[in-house]
Amino acid sequence: MRLLVVGRLSGQLAAAVKMAMAHGAKVNHVERTDQATEQLRRGQGADLLMVDYNLDIAALIAANEAERIFVPVVACGVDNDADKAAAAIRAGAKEFIPLPPEADLIAAVLAAVADDERPLISADPSMQAVIKLADQVARSEASILITGESGVGKEVMARYLHTHSKRAERPFISVNCAAIPDNLLESELFGHEKGAFTGAVARRIGKFEEADGGTLLLDEISEMDARLQAKLLRAIQERIIDRVGGTKPVPVNIRIIATSNRDLAKAVAEGTFREDLLYRLNVVNLRLPALRERPGDVAVLADHFVKKYAAANGVPVRPLSLDARRALAAHRWPGNVRELENAMHRAVLLAVGPEIDAEAIRLPDGQPLMGAVGGAVDNGLAGRAAQTADAVSRAYVGQTVAQMEKTLILDTLTHCLGNRTHAANILGISIRTLRNKLNEYADEGTRIMAPQTGIATTGYGASAA
Repeated sequence: MRLLVVGRLSGQLAAAVKMAMAHGAKVNHVERTDQATEQLRRGQGADLLMVDYNLDIAALIAANEAERIFVPVVACGVDNDADKAAAAIRAGAKEFIPLPPEADLIAAVLAAVADDERPLISADPSMQAVIKLADQVARSEASILITGESGVGKEVMARYLHTHSKRAERPFISVNCAAIPDNLLESELFGHEKGAFTGAVARRIGKFEEADGGTLLLDEISEMDARLQAKLLRAIQERIIDRVGGTKPVPVNIRIIATSNRDLAKAVAEGTFREDLLYRLNVVNLRLPALRERPGDVAVLADHFVKKYAAANGVPVRPLSLDARRALAAHRWPGNVRELENAMHRAVLLAVGPEIDAEAIRLPDGQPLMGAVGGAVDNGLAGRAAQTADAVSRAYVGQTVAQMEKTLILDTLTHCLGNRTHAANILGISIRTLRNKLNEYADEGTRIMAPQTGIATTGYGASAA
């Protein structure tokens, strides 16, 4: 955990810094907000900003976002002024920490940001075999390609490799190649010099330099533009990069881990991914099985998420009932571990009584899982589902193929709560194709669901994640 403290280092703020360091945080300090942005711009990254609420927090966040620097902010204050605390939250701070600090509060905030509650949990033999292979290669310097469907835990595996590597004490930097538009991804990865393009008001250190000495995760590498793939290949081969607008190469010392939910060999055959880059990335391949292929993990993961979200929401930990466990085992989990986690979060909030029963475990649209009750499928529910499916299929008669495609894409996006990457994976298309389709629909005036919000907006285009 890297913490950047912004403000005058008074005695009480200094006490908060000492508590953070006692919980393992590496702390840097500046007095002004512009110094904070400049430090982040130079690649001296931070996982969290702790900012005096007497400073202009809104301006700090705006300056960071203008540079595509997204670091969560917590406000702190020594006089506990309620109005100032409320203003800081409205300005974009995630939390307010009153000073003098409480050790438990500091620990809770650091844990929430560090997201340490993401251990690699498994009891299924198929997943245990992958973890065993990961343990064998973790301390090597080999590039590793992690593959598997969306939601199986590829980033969790990448963090596991980093924490078990010789670089564990150095930064772990993640870049989602699918979430950043092509015209910005080069600067995000390699950085840029002042004046390199419109809006480049100062030198910006990219993720390669920020990860120097540590690990760089290239998430969803298959979505990277072909021109950028060539520059990435050179960086991996030569261990040097060129900033956008730069005049001299910059050496870097990093380990590359990449992930993909697509078949990269097929992408090579289709000409959308470089074969030589695939060879460089795929020194070792870790394929994570889908959750339906590792049924032994469903129950242990569900129990973990119940405990996690009961603690997060301040509610008692209720055990899963036998019917609930049968329903979980019967579900196909197309969204994999991510879907299971969201389902258990809902179940913790919806459960009544001493146990979490099957009725509390619901799909994103509020419908219960179509699972086992007493060891058998509910025939009445299955019958109603068949009738509904028949009615839906009849409703498609008379529509054009383009209209049906549009309906399928938008319904899938709704099912995925706006998550473009997940929707593209289910549809079997690239995220770039999905973005083009959504842009086309938006131009027609169709309301498109924004990512991760469940809110439909008009004209929400290709920059969506």
